[in-house]
Formats: sequence, structure tokens, C-alpha cells
Amino acid sequence: MSKSREHARLLMEKAAEDAYVLERLAGDAKAPDAIMGFHAQQAVEKCLKAVLTSRGIPYARTHDLAGLVELLERSGIGGPPQADSLPRLSPFAAEHRYGRLPPEEGEEASLDRDWAMRCVGLVTSWAKSKLADEVS
Repeated sequence: MSKSREHARLLMEKAAEDAYVLERLAGDAKAPDAIMGFHAQQAVEKCLKAVLTSRGIPYARTHDLAGLVELLERSGIGGPPQADSLPRLSPFAAEHRYGRLPPEEGEEASLDRDWAMRCVGLVTSWAKSKLADEVS
């Protein structure tokens, strides 16, 4: 297995770990949105980076989902489902975890957990299909 393929596999494993935490805490009203959003954002970010990595496309060390989607599109891969709404998760990577208040104009302070879980599921499936396309 190539080094980039192995790295992509590792990123998908780490994304699955974030999705696991998200799923386990989804029904817990006491679980903070910041933590839920963080794991959703991280799962999506790792899936996007796995696809880029598998194709040998370098990317910056960033939590900017819009930038990663743009790179996927510029590279001819295309964006994942929900690509236009994924940037809503980006502030959960760092800003919301450290308690930045108040949210910037147009930014959501709370997390729609059902939406976040759907996004993670859709992006994970998309990434798996992109990775499988390379093998076949």
C-alpha cells in the first residue's frame, strides 16, 4: 500500500472515531454543542483530507472546510454532499471550543445535531466511495 493510501486510511479511521463520539453523545442534552460540533467538524475535515491525500494533493494545515472543498473542486474531484453548508462546522474546530463569544454576524451559536450527524454520514460515504474508486 502506498504511503498516501495508508495516510488516507488512517485519516478515515480517525474520522470514524470522531463520528463514534458524535453518535454516542447525540442524545445527551448535557453534551455541549461545542464538543458535538468539534467532533462533527473533525470527522468531515478528516474525510476531505483523506480524499485529497489519496490523490497526492497537498493541502494546508487548516480547519477551513470551505477551503478544503474549494481545493477538491479545483482539483477536479468535486465536492462532497452538503458542500455549501459544511463551512457552518468550521468555527467548531477551534473558536467555539475556546469560548469565543458572541458569534460573528451570520454565524450560528448552536449546533443542529441532526444536521451535523447527517453531514458526517454523507461526507463519510462520499469519501469512502472516492477512495474505493481509486482501487477499482
